[in-house]
Amino acid sequence: MTIRVVIADDQAMVREAFSVLLGAQPDIDVVTTAVDGREAVAAAGELRPDVIVMDIRMPGLDGIEATRQITRQPDLPTKILVLTTFDLDEYVYEALRAGASGFLLKDASGVQLAEAVSTVAAGDALLSPEITKRLITEFSRLSSSPKAPTQVRIDELTNRETEVLTLVARGLSNAEIARELVAEQTVKTHMGSILHKLQLRDRTQAAVFAYETGLVAPGRTHL
Repeated sequence: MTIRVVIADDQAMVREAFSVLLGAQPDIDVVTTAVDGREAVAAAGELRPDVIVMDIRMPGLDGIEATRQITRQPDLPTKILVLTTFDLDEYVYEALRAGASGFLLKDASGVQLAEAVSTVAAGDALLSPEITKRLITEFSRLSSSPKAPTQVRIDELTNRETEVLTLVARGLSNAEIARELVAEQTVKTHMGSILHKLQLRDRTQAAVFAYETGLVAPGRTHL
């Protein structure tokens, strides 16, 4: 199946370069480009792409707010891959809270970019190891006590689902979780149930949820 992609970046050279890199992949189709967040939001609504490669710092509507507006639309299947030269903690944290499914620095290779698009399109989380370290630090700094409504949502999970969510937040893949707990296909079933019960879009939001609610404490990670 072809992955339909929109590239949103205010620099023409970046848009053209990424279009060439991704367009050369047999399973990726760059359907359009956007020069800012507003165009990205419009493209999401009109074209319903699978993935938007989203720059963070753009004039007018920035990438974080554009991501937030897109992911708030429950009927849109679009996943957001944030791609930027800026790896500051607040950008990582806010982009993921806004609903981004992955975060990759612009110095990544063309192969890494294509793999990132495929990973995010498949519904998996994607964070580079460097970004993950910063993210864990930010969760540690900003962590607070869970609120009552959130705790009720956690209580809706079964014991096994809670175990799976904990391991997802610590960075384990389905295969790694399966080796510790259950068969890989069963992990996918549990993950689907977790996303449904917690009303989350994907594994990345599930990991954010686990840290923000205190289910997982910042510390040792498998990533």
